Amino acid sequence: MDKIKVLLAEDELALAHIVRESLEEAGFDVVLCANGEQALQKYSERKPDVLALDVMMPKLDGFAVARKIREADERTPIIFLTAKSQPKDVVAGFESGANDYLKKPFSVEELIVRMQVLLSHNRMLERKPSAKPAAENYQLGSLFFNPTKNSLQQGINVWSITARESDILNLLCKSRHEVVQRKTLLDTIWGDDSFFNARSLDVFITKLRRHLRADPDIQIINVRGVGYKLVW
Repeated sequence: MDKIKVLLAEDELALAHIVRESLEEAGFDVVLCANGEQALQKYSERKPDVLALDVMMPKLDGFAVARKIREADERTPIIFLTAKSQPKDVVAGFESGANDYLKKPFSVEELIVRMQVLLSHNRMLERKPSAKPAAENYQLGSLFFNPTKNSLQQGINVWSITARESDILNLLCKSRHEVVQRKTLLDTIWGDDSFFNARSLDVFITKLRRHLRADPDIQIINVRGVGYKLVW
């Protein structure tokens, strides 16, 4: 089954990355935009299943983006994410075409539930079992990597890594001692090599290196301007 496509428009970069990564961990395909004009452009290009729009954005605010979309599309759900909590602001949000309104600070779990409800045929939460296909396991020096369980083990010690970290490490393991291009990692795992995604890759490579310090012989080598190589 295809992943649910979410267009997330949020100009506060730290929050945007946290929300996007959390949504992707939950199985959503997320397109991140930093302003209203970019949100409209990506909406036309990607045709998302649901939009989560910050209200206060540069160039075009969330209300203006929603009104523009509603000129031709009355069906795609729109959720506003905002710190503006006055009743008049909430009313203005719904009048501009929103289906839901989530006040900051919010939990990503609540955002996910609200999107699932809006996308369900009867506007009720549906429980869907999730299963990750089996993947090859790897022995990395003294570490045992299980991509299916997103775990690393050394002797009796077992620790979890995130699904995104697991996906990256899995690709590097498949090409042991060979350079995996940054673009290959970005296109395979994130779907494109945008600036936001490239910065996220750097963060996850740093996190993976910390996990792999348990065995000093395992290294993720940065091949400048090309990509990464896993050696052990």
